[in-house]
Amino acid sequence: MRSNRSIPPSQVIPELAYPDVAAASDWLCKAFGFSPRLTIANHRVQLTYGAGAVIVVDGDAVDAEAAARATHSVLVRVDDADAHYERARAAGARIASPPTTYPFGERQYTAHDLCGHRWTFSESVADVDPRDWGGTLASEADAS
Repeated sequence: MRSNRSIPPSQVIPELAYPDVAAASDWLCKAFGFSPRLTIANHRVQLTYGAGAVIVVDGDAVDAEAAARATHSVLVRVDDADAHYERARAAGARIASPPTTYPFGERQYTAHDLCGHRWTFSESVADVDPRDWGGTLASEADAS
């Protein structure tokens, strides 16, 4: 699997929605020992714990349909997002967004499983410096 500075190296990454991303991130770090890895504007913070990771997302950014069911989604890193997409589609997954390549170096698609849980599958296609698209690595923020 290709590495990319814009995403944690973990293969399965839960995304948890909170009404205040900064407050939730600070609390998770203080209470549970997570460490900030990357902040993306005011709507997303990647946190790490050992080799694991979670992403805190803005609860207001979760689509209304998904929010009615859950306040989380799961991000899974895969080797080939297009092949994975075809497999999921053939198996009856409800596709929320087709494979798309983003400026942060990930090719992702999102699907809902048979119970409506949201899953995003992400392939690293380039190692992109988070500063190139507006991200701030925690190590850089601490240095300023």
